[in-house]
Amino acid sequence: MLDIDFGSYPYVTSSSTICAGACIGLGLAPSRIGEVLGVFKAYCTRVGSGPFPTEQNNDTGNTMRKIGQEFGATTGRPRRCGWLDLVALKYSIMINGVTQLYMTKADVLSDFDFIKVAVKYKVGDSEISLLPNDLNDIIEPVYVERKGWRCDVSKVTNAGDMPEELLDYIAFIENETGVPVTIVSLGPDRNQILFRKQQVER
Repeated sequence: MLDIDFGSYPYVTSSSTICAGACIGLGLAPSRIGEVLGVFKAYCTRVGSGPFPTEQNNDTGNTMRKIGQEFGATTGRPRRCGWLDLVALKYSIMINGVTQLYMTKADVLSDFDFIKVAVKYKVGDSEISLLPNDLNDIIEPVYVERKGWRCDVSKVTNAGDMPEELLDYIAFIENETGVPVTIVSLGPDRNQILFRKQQVER
C-alpha cells in the first residue's frame, strides 16, 4: 500500500515497491520471474499517516506493539497496529501476482483469546470485498472472529506441531486468498522459520 502508483496515495513512498519494481530497478526481464513470495505479518502495521481501516488504537494495538516490538528501527517511532486486513492483502496479492505466502510474527498473537480478521469493508450502506477507489472514505471493517491459540509457539520446530487454532487461522487465510501459506515464522531467529509441506518444489 506504499507503492507510488498502486498504494494509498498520497500516503506512499517515492518509488515502486511492488514485484514489478524489481524488473525496473534491476533490469530484469519479466519473463525471468517465476514464483512470487508475498511476505505479510499475522496482523497489520503502518508507520506514519494514511488509511488503516483495521487499526486498533487501544489496548489490543498496544499489546501487539509491545510484544511485536513494533517501533521504527532508526527513529524508534511506534508503529500503528491492527488486525489482519484480507481486503488489502488480496489486493496486494493481485497487484504483485503472488504465488506463495510467507506469514511472519504469528507468535505475537499468542496472548489473544480471539483474533479478528477483516474480510470486507462497509462503505456507507454497502459491503464490499474489493479495495475502494478512495481509501479516504469512511471505512468500517467487517470482521470474522477466530479462536486464538493462547500458548507459546516460539519453540515449535515442526510445522505440523503448531496448535490447531493457528493451523485453522492459516487455513482460513489460504481459503480466503486462494494462495498457499508455505512458510510461517514464530519468532525472530532463523530456526523459528518453519517450512510447510505444501511448499512449492523448485
